[in-house]
Amino acid sequence: MTIKKPFVVACIPAYNEERSIAKVVLQAKRYVDKVVVCSDGSTDVTAEIAEGLGAEVIRHERNLGYGAAIQSLFRRARELDADVMVTLDADGQHDPREVPKVVKPIVDGVADVVIGSRFVDERSAYTVPWYRRAGIKFITKLVNKTSKKYGVRDAQSGFRAYDRKALEGLRLNENGMGVSVEVLMEAKKQGLIIVEVPTECAYHGIKKTSTHNPLRHGASVIMSIVRLVVEDRPLLLLGVPGVLSLLIGVLFGVWMLQTYAVKHTITTNIALASIAFILIGLFAVFTAITLYAISRLVQKTNNRH
Repeated sequence: MTIKKPFVVACIPAYNEERSIAKVVLQAKRYVDKVVVCSDGSTDVTAEIAEGLGAEVIRHERNLGYGAAIQSLFRRARELDADVMVTLDADGQHDPREVPKVVKPIVDGVADVVIGSRFVDERSAYTVPWYRRAGIKFITKLVNKTSKKYGVRDAQSGFRAYDRKALEGLRLNENGMGVSVEVLMEAKKQGLIIVEVPTECAYHGIKKTSTHNPLRHGASVIMSIVRLVVEDRPLLLLGVPGVLSLLIGVLFGVWMLQTYAVKHTITTNIALASIAFILIGLFAVFTAITLYAISRLVQKTNNRH
C-alpha cells in the first residue's frame, strides 16, 4: 500500500523584498511542491523576481498589511487543495531548510498548526534583539492569559505550518500584524492542536526585520488582542462593566436628588458624573448585546456550512 505524499505549499507574504525574495523562493522550492508569493502592494520588482523563478504571485494593488497578505495566501492554498501550507517571511529571517522540520508534526498527524518557535531553544532566543525579545514575550504572555489552553512560547512567529483542517476552518479578519494572534485564538476556539518546534531566526545581515516601528508593531498587536478578546466575550468584558457604570450613574443621580431636596440647588459636578456614567454604561451594554448577537449569527452561519 503506497502512502500518498502530502501536497505542501509554501506561502510567502512580501512587501518590497527584491533583495531577498530570490534566495527565499529558490530555497523553499527544494522542500515544497509549490511556492506562492503575495506581493502586498510592492513598488519594487519583488513580484517579477518571484514570478521569474517559478513562484505563483498574488498581487495586491496597494499595501493592505501583513494580515491581508496572509488571508490571500490562505484562500489560494485552499483553492490549490493543499494538504499542508507553510508560511515564512520574505526577508530571509526564516531558513527554508527548516521547512521539513516545521511540517513534520502535521505529516506525522500530531498537529493541526505548527509554530516555528524562537524560544523553545533558549540559545536561539538570545539571537533575537533584546527589545524584540521583550516585546514578543510580553505579547505571548498576553495571548496565553486569554486562555489556559495556550501555553505557546512564541505567539508572533510567522514561520508556521497548517494542515487541511486548519486551512478549511480558520477564517481570518485581521489585516495587520495582529493576524498571528488571531490565528492562535481561532485555532484554540476550534479545538485545533498547536505544536511548537525550535527554529532559528536570522537577524544579522537582514536589511530590515519589520516594515513597522517596533513600538507601533507591538501597540498594533496588543490592540488586536484586546479587540479579539472583547469580540469573543462581549457580555463579560463590556456588558458587566456597562451595568456597573449604569449603577454608579444611578447612585450619583440619587445623591444629586438628595442634595437638591436639602439645598434646593443642583450640584453640577454630581449631575455631570451621573450623566457620564449612565451614557457610558448604556453604550457599553448596547455594544455588548450587538457584538454578542453578531457573534451568535456568525456561529450559526458557520455551523450551516
